[in-house]
Amino acid sequence: MYEITEKISLNPTVTQMSIHAPLVAKKARAGQFVILRVDEKGERVPLTVAGRDAERGTVKIIFQIVGATTALLDGKRVGESLADFVGPLGMPTDLDELHDVCVVGGGVGCAIAMPIAEELHARGAKVTSIIGFRNKDLKILEKEFSACSDSLTVVTDDGSYGEKGNVTLPLKAMLEGGKRFDKIIAIGPLVMMKYTVLTAKPYNIPVTVSMNPIMIDGTGMCGGCRLSLDRGGKRVTAFACVDGPDFDGYEVDFDEAIARGKTYADHERAAREKNCNLFKKA
Repeated sequence: MYEITEKISLNPTVTQMSIHAPLVAKKARAGQFVILRVDEKGERVPLTVAGRDAERGTVKIIFQIVGATTALLDGKRVGESLADFVGPLGMPTDLDELHDVCVVGGGVGCAIAMPIAEELHARGAKVTSIIGFRNKDLKILEKEFSACSDSLTVVTDDGSYGEKGNVTLPLKAMLEGGKRFDKIIAIGPLVMMKYTVLTAKPYNIPVTVSMNPIMIDGTGMCGGCRLSLDRGGKRVTAFACVDGPDFDGYEVDFDEAIARGKTYADHERAAREKNCNLFKKA
């Protein structure tokens, strides 16, 4: 059993937890993920490692309350435990030979982008961070990004905090102004990552994106997390759990990924509403 040692509400729909999992904490690297089960009958949920403390043996996760399982997870208290917490899974983000990087995070994707920015900072790289949210009430991890970034820009769709607009606007302004990065690392909603790639393309700057499609076993056997990539004009299939979660943004078929990502949206919504009604009756 994996004990919850810390629980913090980052905003009304996003929660941060620390889980006591010494073996995972010892080996996890930025960009990797875990698969957990809230209880023995629960579904398998993939979540990116948002931080770790090897000395304390804890792993930080940040999740958005979307369906029934994330609602159940959010209902857990400090001192209670999870049934399973397996990892680290996936490939760590390749940060070698990077000296000047732009990290772009959108919404809860900032939970994945933040440890990457921290690792780059620890390696001595220059880090320019751009993080975006729908509004000020959904803003998370600004202090953490500020601590590991040489430059930080915060944007909101409605202009209620920081600059008004989406993350591609300040990125485009930087590139038009002559700024060049060794790499852009974009993590967030699929549409955000797609347009970050399109913004960078005219400047021929490498873009890495983190893909989080439907996933079941996390070992490449089920095929649920498959992605279509264009490699040299040849269409190939990759699996986010073992080949990723990081991919070359110029290769990803985002339109297909966006369509597949909506497959269970209605089911998640219905399951969450049913779960909430059960809580009310109790």
